Amino acid sequence: MPKLDVLVVAPHPDDAELGMGGAILQMLANGLQVGVLDLTDGEPTPHGSPEIRARETTAATEVLSLTWRSNLGLPNRSLQPTLEARQQLATVIRQTRPRWLFAPYWEDAHPDHLAATELVEAARFWAKLSKTEMPGEPWHPQRVFHYYCVHLKLAIQPAFVLDISDYWEQKLAAIECYQSQFVTGRPTASPTFLDGLATEAAYWGKSIGVRYGEPFTCREPIGLQDLTALV
Repeated sequence: MPKLDVLVVAPHPDDAELGMGGAILQMLANGLQVGVLDLTDGEPTPHGSPEIRARETTAATEVLSLTWRSNLGLPNRSLQPTLEARQQLATVIRQTRPRWLFAPYWEDAHPDHLAATELVEAARFWAKLSKTEMPGEPWHPQRVFHYYCVHLKLAIQPAFVLDISDYWEQKLAAIECYQSQFVTGRPTASPTFLDGLATEAAYWGKSIGVRYGEPFTCREPIGLQDLTALV
C-alpha cells in the first residue's frame, strides 16, 4: 500500500465524493497523497449491483485522480464496528500511515454512517498499539476530521468551511459517475437531487463569502500557527 497524507474512510462508494469531493481535489492539487477506503460495496440498492457500483467507483476515482482507493469488503446495511472490522481498518492505517483521517459526521439517520465513524475512531486508537499481531508499525494519525454526508435535515455548525469553488465542477463530475444512485429512477423535475447538492454547496460557500463550500468539523481542538490562511 502507498504511504498517504490523508485517508478518507467512506461507508459506501460515493460518500467520499458527496461529502468532500472538493476537498479531495484541492488536497491533491496541493501535492498531498490522498486515498479513499470504502468500507462496503454499497449494495443492494434499487438500481445498482456490485458490478455497476464497481464500474461507477472506478470512473469516479479516475475523475478525482486519487492516489489510492480500496474497499474493505464489509457488509452493507449491517455495518458494525466489530473487533474484526476494527483490526482490518487499523491495519490499513498502519500500512498507509496517514497524517489525517476523514470520517462521516457522527450524527446521522443511516446506521452504516454511525458505525463507520465509531469504527474509524476506534481503529485510529488501535493502529498505534505495540505488541500486536497486526501487520505494520504502530501509527497514530494526528487528526480525525468529519465530513458531512448525512441523511438528517440538520443545521450543523461546522468547525470550518473549505472554499471548493475552483473544484465544484470536477466534484460534480465525480458524483455524476454514480448514475445508478443519483440519476436512474430519480425524479427529473427541478430541483433534482444534483440541483440540491449545488444549492447546499452554495449555501456553505455563501457562509464564508465564496461560491461553493464544504463543511467539516472535529471533536478535538484545531490549532493554527497564524491566521493568514483564513478566508
